[in-house]
Amino acid sequence: MPTGNLPVGIVSTGISLPEKILTNNELEKMVDTSDEWIRTRTGIAERRMIDETMATSDLAVRAGEMALANAGLTPGDVDLIIVATVTPDMYFPSTACLVQEKIGASKAAAFDISAGCTGFIYALAVGSQFVKTGMYETVLVIGAEALSRVIDWSDRNTCVLFGDAAGAVVLRPVEQGAGILAVELGSDGSGADLLKLNAVGSPGYRLSGSAEENDRTGIADYLQMAGSEVFKFAVRIMGECAAGVVSRAGLTDRDINIFIPHQANIRIIRAAAKRLKLPDEKVYVNVAKYGNTSSASIPVALHEALLEGKINKGDNIVLVGFGAGLTWGAAVVKWAV
Repeated sequence: MPTGNLPVGIVSTGISLPEKILTNNELEKMVDTSDEWIRTRTGIAERRMIDETMATSDLAVRAGEMALANAGLTPGDVDLIIVATVTPDMYFPSTACLVQEKIGASKAAAFDISAGCTGFIYALAVGSQFVKTGMYETVLVIGAEALSRVIDWSDRNTCVLFGDAAGAVVLRPVEQGAGILAVELGSDGSGADLLKLNAVGSPGYRLSGSAEENDRTGIADYLQMAGSEVFKFAVRIMGECAAGVVSRAGLTDRDINIFIPHQANIRIIRAAAKRLKLPDEKVYVNVAKYGNTSSASIPVALHEALLEGKINKGDNIVLVGFGAGLTWGAAVVKWAV
């Protein structure tokens, strides 16, 4: 049995963004809200939405294929696929198994992780262990969501927040001293009711909308969120978790080159950056373009930061998220490529 302690890092990224854009001005015609109200409270200007022919696995496949191509790898090189999602194509099999078949990764094991918007950090932590021990060489980690399918479009407090997307990374061994330096994960199940989507078999399960809509979408319920309570939790935990993982990595706030937080709300992001004493130029933000894409938000932001030349070899990157569970997690990565 492998027992190594190999350095493991992110060697490539990929994303998938639906073509359809839903702007704040369009939302004004659907629900009692305004562009000014949304921007002021969230920083969001628009979000992406999949069409009726697509599913979460389609987004995941596109992001995964891009990440593999950017690494110069083929599906046959993949040993394991982990998909973080709260909007799987179905209860079972896992979305990761669907991705495995669609991309042709015939030798890869596959499973899903559900940790809300923290899902990507959890999947990154789990996937890295397989490479660290030497059990696997190549792990494909994907965060993918089709949140537009579980949103109550008459609820202005939630429908303005979320979007659809997928982001992927490839994990492989890297040079000594580089890669994932530290990870911190946490959960508090006492906050489970603050952000949830009921499932078949639960006391809260119900069918939403008309029978025709349920037949078409298969939605069991709509996403429910206690917005003010989640906001207070997020403002506190983002800063605490980020500061904790930086310390665990043996670094200080001065050592951070770029901070890539979960893109949920601009006010939460600013509060976390303030806790780390980071100037605006070290904080990556794209929430205005995509809204909250849950487990996809961090890998999408990471990919775009790379494309924009904001990350170079040797840079210390802090990734941090929070989500349903309640869950939270952070990682420090020294960029190795």
